[in-house]
Amino acid sequence: MNRPGARAARPAPGAGPRHDDRRRTFPAVPPRETADGRFAATWWGNAWVAALERTALDQARLGRGRAYAERGHVDAITVTPGRVVAYVHGSRIRPYRTEIRMRTLGDDGWELFLDEAAGRPEHMAALLDKEVPHALEAVEGLLPAPGDLLPDCSCPDDGFPCKHAAALCYQAARLLDEDPFVLFLMRGRGEGELLAELSRRNAVRSAAESAATAPVLPAVPAREVLTAGPPLPLPPPLPLPDRPGRPAVFPPDPHAPDPLALDLLAGEAAARAHAFLATGQDPVAALTPWQDAVRLAAAHPGSGLTASTRALYRDLADALDRTPTDLARAVAAWRQGGAEGLAVLEEPWDPPAGPFDRARPALLAADFPAFRPWRNRLSTGSLQLRLGKDGLWYPYESDRGREDWWPRGTPDPDPVGALTELLGR
Repeated sequence: MNRPGARAARPAPGAGPRHDDRRRTFPAVPPRETADGRFAATWWGNAWVAALERTALDQARLGRGRAYAERGHVDAITVTPGRVVAYVHGSRIRPYRTEIRMRTLGDDGWELFLDEAAGRPEHMAALLDKEVPHALEAVEGLLPAPGDLLPDCSCPDDGFPCKHAAALCYQAARLLDEDPFVLFLMRGRGEGELLAELSRRNAVRSAAESAATAPVLPAVPAREVLTAGPPLPLPPPLPLPDRPGRPAVFPPDPHAPDPLALDLLAGEAAARAHAFLATGQDPVAALTPWQDAVRLAAAHPGSGLTASTRALYRDLADALDRTPTDLARAVAAWRQGGAEGLAVLEEPWDPPAGPFDRARPALLAADFPAFRPWRNRLSTGSLQLRLGKDGLWYPYESDRGREDWWPRGTPDPDPVGALTELLGR
């Protein structure tokens, strides 16, 4: 909302609309009650509220500010790095201009955030699903601490904060519930900027992994080919690569097919050709629609980071009544062990006596913590092993205190070997 009486800036003749990734304006957020009575619905939104409430010097003003927020006294909110601004209606006809200032995150803090977010697929999947992983709470300066929110208001009240600033803070928590990228913008980085950097880091890591396994192609000197004599023998066939090749990058062109569709077609061709070379069988024929959707997403190198691959994850998940996070977790399982890895993720079963019963003593003998058994799974607070029907142990990890298990590492017939590889011992 513009300040009353202010004149809107007129765009230059012929200029189109411009998108500013570091300035976002949100319409007034309607009141909403949470099931447990808290103002915000997410843990990061409530962290924002807690920082406000621990800072307030007057609980009465805080209560009136919360009531203002609940009654819709806060107009549209504009967020820029280090600042949240809105007009808040009080007892007078003219609304008050209110803002909350905070420090932006420095380069070192953003490096820590990006490394943590790009280093684990479950963190990226959570961000794409508009959730903040608890592990990112450790990034210093990302979430507000007591005293980190500095209110200012055009009203005559000198409270800290006044009820108008408190109302703005409470409403900002609802914005954070809807989109955690608002928090990142408050701290200095826009959504497009962050996603581009995460995509770049993911591409660099993927390229490094591909380069490490790329075969050395045989070569023949041109001089030998051009000299007279019998034809040179053909070089031996190349060994079958460990995985299908990555498709080319198709630049967007208004007169060409959709680049994502071309990318998917090329990726599909490479994956199926690799399977035919390795097994002589079509890997798609016996798959269920869900398995095929997981396979499609797993074959795509973008990992759901760019706008087009985010749309791919969303569309595939929606078509099968799943969430993008469900799909991302299933993709991690497929990349860990194919169809068997997906079955291990989704289908607990009761293994017969034998390898499962011998696993716990073997883990204790190797100085691993005591694991709790349940069906085909052995768990601690943050580690888990799942025995597949193929006889392999599949390692999983979760943030401590949360039952949010993600496939990690390489399956191994030995439970100690699976955990040793995962933890880098």
